Amino acid sequence: MLLGKHKQLKELLLIIIGTFIMAVPINLVFDPMGIVTGGVTGLGIIVKFMVERAFGFSIPLWLLNIVFNVPLFIAAFFVKGKKYIAKTGFAALMLSAALAIVPSFQLFDELIIAVIFGGVLSGAGIGLVFAAMATTGGTDLLSALLHEKWKYLSIPVFLFITDGSIVLTGALVFGLDKAIYAIIELYICSKISDAMLDGMKFAKMAQIISDKYDEIAKAILERLDRGVTKLDATGMYSGAERKVLYCVVSKKQMVEVTDIVYSIDPKAFVIISDVREVRGEGFIEYTPPVEKQ
Repeated sequence: MLLGKHKQLKELLLIIIGTFIMAVPINLVFDPMGIVTGGVTGLGIIVKFMVERAFGFSIPLWLLNIVFNVPLFIAAFFVKGKKYIAKTGFAALMLSAALAIVPSFQLFDELIIAVIFGGVLSGAGIGLVFAAMATTGGTDLLSALLHEKWKYLSIPVFLFITDGSIVLTGALVFGLDKAIYAIIELYICSKISDAMLDGMKFAKMAQIISDKYDEIAKAILERLDRGVTKLDATGMYSGAERKVLYCVVSKKQMVEVTDIVYSIDPKAFVIISDVREVRGEGFIEYTPPVEKQ
């Protein structure tokens, strides 16, 4: 019970931090410079500009963000369920709150510097929100819905595609040059968010060949509290029977693993490789799908 509350608190903190990071480039770069980077905020920038030019008054982005999200939340209710909507709804409201709180002014004069700054911060913010298993609504939510059907493509890839469509619309309003800079920003954003999501899942795998395998295995089990598997192997050149230790640890712990191995057997043969994703005890725990309610 306590573990579940701790996880929920961590996810809420990730959402809060992520949405405020996202609001910074929106209010300091994209809105004042007319760079439409996609999403409902990008659509909001277009609508806000057109309303100001036609009627002389401004609609705040935080309000437009809420209005544009309503139909997407209705669709997500039927696909993801009430519990998912609750978390994503909180993220969408937090983004609107952040847009209202973060001051709006033009931070940079150089467009290339602005889009690099905006792309890195946007990607980092989106990555944190996705890590909490939520979205901020808009095309983030749409991308998550599409990912439910085509899981072999990552959410950031869908985000790049859907946001690109809005960028093209922005090109008609703000010009082709601004659209090109927006595409650069989107590319940077997708790479940063994708790298963050993957980086949270990476681990290291070690295969250890040593005559002192029992001693090494015991040390890893006791000092790192990580599981170790012993495999039977045969050297094809010598024909000798050998034992191979197999273990998966976090990236930080791999340094300790090598220290343990070579302190016990300086002649040990160790193969270290990257593991893309690890699910199970001590890594990413399995979470049953949320039932629709």
